[in-house]
Amino acid sequence: MKFVTKAMHAYIDYPVALGLIVMPFLLGIGSVNPAAMWLSVATGVAAFILTLLTDHETGVIRVLPYKLHLAVDFAVGLVFVAAPFILGFAGLEMAYFLVIGLTVLAVVGLHKPESSPIPAAA
Repeated sequence: MKFVTKAMHAYIDYPVALGLIVMPFLLGIGSVNPAAMWLSVATGVAAFILTLLTDHETGVIRVLPYKLHLAVDFAVGLVFVAAPFILGFAGLEMAYFLVIGLTVLAVVGLHKPESSPIPAAA
């Protein structure tokens, strides 16, 4: 059951990017391992730029295909799930990255493919 549309995804991208930038400061992410804060903030900045450049409803300079955007999101999800184990995050930092990573993977996995436009009869 895939229900996340391109439009839905487009409208959640900016709040998610901003959340990745702001939430580490609100939650104290990085107080134990500074790499946790920097990974989140850098990913948030990159996600914001990616969204600006994606060819979808909220893209400003629509130069990147939406399929590339989804592939980047998938890669980010994998990195966020792996990061706690590779970088030694524990406690809240581990939970933060696992929850976000699994959520991103779920959103990408639940993406509803766009139907191809049917050519008009001549």
